[in-house]
Amino acid sequence: MTIRLTVAQALVRFLAVQFTERDGERRRLIGATWGIFGHGNVAGLGQALLEHRDEMPYHQGRNEQAMVHAAVGYARQSNRLATHAVTTSIGPGATNLVTGAALATVNHLPVLLLPGDVFATRPADPVLQQLEVPHAADVSVNDTLRPVSKFFDRINRPEQLIPSALAALRVLTDPVETGAVTLALPQDVQAEAYDWPEEFFAERVWTVRRPGADPAELAAAVTAVRNARRPLVIAGGGVHHSRAEAVLADFAEATRIPVASTQAGKGSLRWDHPQDVGGVGHTGTATADELARTADLVIGIGTRYTDFTTASGTLFENPDVRFLNLNIAPYDGHKLAGLPLVADARSGLAELRKALDGHRTADSYVTEYTEDKERWEQRVDACYEADEPDIRPTQPQVLGALDALVDDTDVLVNAAGSLPGDLHRMWRARSRDQYHLEYGYSCMGYEIPAAIGVKLAAPERNVWALVGDGTYLMMPTEIVTAVQEGIAIKVLLVQNHGYASIGGLSESVGGERFGTAYRFTSDDGTFTGAPLPVDLAANAASLGMRVLRAKTVRDLRTALAEARAADTPTCVYVETETADTVSGPPPAQAWWDVPVAETATRSSAVKARELYERHVSTRRRHL
Repeated sequence: MTIRLTVAQALVRFLAVQFTERDGERRRLIGATWGIFGHGNVAGLGQALLEHRDEMPYHQGRNEQAMVHAAVGYARQSNRLATHAVTTSIGPGATNLVTGAALATVNHLPVLLLPGDVFATRPADPVLQQLEVPHAADVSVNDTLRPVSKFFDRINRPEQLIPSALAALRVLTDPVETGAVTLALPQDVQAEAYDWPEEFFAERVWTVRRPGADPAELAAAVTAVRNARRPLVIAGGGVHHSRAEAVLADFAEATRIPVASTQAGKGSLRWDHPQDVGGVGHTGTATADELARTADLVIGIGTRYTDFTTASGTLFENPDVRFLNLNIAPYDGHKLAGLPLVADARSGLAELRKALDGHRTADSYVTEYTEDKERWEQRVDACYEADEPDIRPTQPQVLGALDALVDDTDVLVNAAGSLPGDLHRMWRARSRDQYHLEYGYSCMGYEIPAAIGVKLAAPERNVWALVGDGTYLMMPTEIVTAVQEGIAIKVLLVQNHGYASIGGLSESVGGERFGTAYRFTSDDGTFTGAPLPVDLAANAASLGMRVLRAKTVRDLRTALAEARAADTPTCVYVETETADTVSGPPPAQAWWDVPVAETATRSSAVKARELYERHVSTRRRHL
């Protein structure tokens, strides 16, 4: 039996009956489709989504990149077992997907991209928004998505869709290979009818694997742990993706090995778990970083070991340090010349825990990191405290006010600026999924649309988008989407009149904060005084969001509580320190490599280069 449908109609019907299953949990894989319509998808996928609106929910976006961010937020909150599709027109609609696609692929989060493409039959050449490439007539702007996609295909004939759609779904549900998947859809092919086999539209379940460890690798891992005197676990995002948090807690309690976390892995243990020592690396805690410097065995679980985690290769100072890498991806399992334990994080950790039964680290080591952690928490308390509630808050005091309000059901979304560093060092994560930091790509503008995606995946949760002024100006447009669809996200908008994070970095590398503040400047780029007369709170209100302005710590506490109780999209706006003053948190506890000018006439750059060379000299290749 066959069913006659257009390519777009067939694709929508196919996607509506795809499911994932892991540990007996079955989820619809494509929960909805985001779209901005134009020529290239309005008569194809647009018509198909209208025709099959009972089978495929639709969300209207305002910016193509933001739609991908929303889908990624939904996918992460859904433990990668579900995601959204995103459709765009040809031309700028398609190229606007590239940043979001890169973010998804870097973070190993699934999203399905369905950009329109130029005519396959070429009735007119060129058409509106077509890129002409004289030496390659089959190239379109959609080819910019190839390097940032884990799977890419252009559907030039209807019958091509069947094998390509199946391949796309295989990648989306593969825990190793998942990321952005792109099916480029020429606008004429989308509207072309074809007789499809009925079986193409049957429900299909994609099992998400949990591979166990190789016995030889497991034996080597057990020996390494038993021989270590100062072991340290670094929990990465793979712990969350695998839902390995409970197994990690059991492993840590049984062995008493301390657990540090990357940005993606924070929350793998609750902040008050005896073995949790906080974030590690450039934005880490003093406790975790000192343990990393002296560790003789680093057990990486689901981490990619980015430069923020390794302090650009300078953090792990012990001359005898070795690495044991439990990772589902062999590529990551072999990093830093480590012993690979290639397995699903939960399966592999459970096997390791069983094989180590009875093994415990020394009492003196436990006492050491416990006391260090207590001292660090006292520093955090001091940063959070606001003895004068009627003054303007510092950024850490803003976080302290939020910390005092939320419970383990709240979710915090952030990605860029100075907030990720403050959050990684100081935030007290209360649940496995409270801390939603996108720091693989650290994309400004991610927070608001991603919060929408998280809220769609978990409508019963309070979802906070923590946004600085710089990232807000990148992408405030999805506020309109939240208002239109009644998605009650909370936006905490922190105004410090510039790029605080990059301003501090600029100063440290001899750049003297050039070009990092939102202030009136002279011709030579120097600041001339007052901040720009920009009212971001009024802007958010103009987009339909309810806005609560807070001028003092006392105001802030009241506004946050009111926003948390609200059932409509609500923004809390607060002005903190300006970009050319410190934000008040503890400084970085480890280095990060940003090259400094080798020759310069300004003394700031000369001094910065001297310090840079001292740090570079401590870099180490782990072999």
